[in-house]
Amino acid sequence: MTDGPSAGWFEGREHRLPVRVYYEDTDFTGLVYHGSYVRFFERGRSDFLRLAGISHAALLERPDPGAFVVTRLNIAFRKAARIDDALTVRTTYDTIKGPRMWITQSITRGDDLIATADVEAACIRADGRPRRPPPELLQSLNPLLLPDTAS
Repeated sequence: MTDGPSAGWFEGREHRLPVRVYYEDTDFTGLVYHGSYVRFFERGRSDFLRLAGISHAALLERPDPGAFVVTRLNIAFRKAARIDDALTVRTTYDTIKGPRMWITQSITRGDDLIATADVEAACIRADGRPRRPPPELLQSLNPLLLPDTAS
């Protein structure tokens, strides 16, 4: 028995999250609907943070609550994924400057590249205004960022 669903694993800086394509992820042709890729990428970013020791719930419970918002998402679709495919979401948090973070993601099926995403996200206060990430978050992420890119 396990203690819950897998949050994936790290290989170097890259987080890898297995995702199975279910019927609900597809359109009437059995191909993955384009909006489903957004959810797969979100799961990859969230589980990256979870395994790095960063909890969304804990950020909200701080005396100075914070959260993340996606400010830009650029997806390139390369090949179609289909119902029952076993995919891997690959995520790296590359750079943090001020409140902004740049993240690179891809979805693969074996050796086939299915989609890529360039993501810009920001750390915000509870009122929606930008803020620098808390120091403990930066401390957790610094070893996983590209060298000399956190500020």
